[in-house]
Amino acid sequence: TSILNIMEAAYKLIILRHGESEYTQKNLFCGFAHDADLTDVGVQEAVRAGQLLKAADAEFDIAFTSVLKRAIKTL
Repeated sequence: TSILNIMEAAYKLIILRHGESEYTQKNLFCGFAHDADLTDVGVQEAVRAGQLLKAADAEFDIAFTSVLKRAIKTL
């Protein structure tokens, strides 16, 4: 057994970007300067991401997010 096989079995990192925000919809960049909320499409994207993770039997020991509304609502 190689070290890569051991690490693959022991750790899994899932990175998920927030759903569409009000600023993304307007093609604007806001970063941390403005706490843009999710659009209705962004909420649907977040729900769909959750469904896909559930279908993949994803299990989480811990989850991290920024303090921004769009990230928290996607989580």
